[in-house]
Formats: sequence, C-alpha cells, structure tokens
Amino acid sequence: MEFETWSEQETEQVGQALAKEARPGDIFCLEGDLGVGKTVFTRGFARGLGVTTPYITSPTFTIIHEYEGRLPLYHFDVYRVGSLEEMDDTGYEDYFFGQGVCLVEWAKLVKELIPPTAKWITIEKDFSRGDNYRRIRVEEGTK
Repeated sequence: MEFETWSEQETEQVGQALAKEARPGDIFCLEGDLGVGKTVFTRGFARGLGVTTPYITSPTFTIIHEYEGRLPLYHFDVYRVGSLEEMDDTGYEDYFFGQGVCLVEWAKLVKELIPPTAKWITIEKDFSRGDNYRRIRVEEGTK
C-alpha cells in the first residue's frame, strides 16, 4: 500500500487512518531519514488510537513513551540503542507481545527482534516534488 502526502496534516491523516485499523499486539516499524516526518506520522497514529495527550514527541533519549487510548500505544525510538542486550533492558518483549500497539522508529537497527508479522512503514522525501512531499509505503512481513 502506498500514500502520497503534501503536508504535515496529510501525513498525520495517513497515520490516523492506519491506527484505526490497529489491533492488540500489532507492531508497526517506522523507517525514514532524520527529519522525514516519523514523529508527525506518529502524532496522527496516536490520534487514530484515541490518545488525547497533546504532545507526542520522539522518545529519542528515553527509548519508549507510553500513551493511553483505545489501545495502549508504545512508541519506541531505537536510534540510540547500542545493542540487542540494551533492548532487553527495556523489557521490549512485554510490549511487543502484549495487548497494546507498538510503533518502532529505526526498527531496522533491531530487526532481529522484530516479529515477522510486523508492518513496515517507510517514509521518504522527494524534493523534486516539493519540500513537503512524502511517499509513505506500508508493507507486511519481514524486511
């Protein structure tokens, strides 16, 4: 599945729409360069789960943020995780195999831990189409 967006609001809307279909135990792996809009997408995703917290930020230094909504949202940013053992320290298995929904930024860095049922979302810029243009691809299965 592929989407094209031309603004932050449209990127949020794609996240919101995908979250409305989320089920307990779903894992969404979010890939894309720095500044591509992963956190913007996550804001929409959180809203789609009914999260009312006004501030959705990337957990770059804390590794995980938890939000309450229709389903719990566990937002991981594993960019600064130095090893798989460090992921063990987060208790990721309780999140990955629990009743909430996980959204994992930079998931390829810990791909050995990602279940084969995860959905992979890649966000890309294409400056030839404008500064705000994004292509969002959603793929099922192992990357």
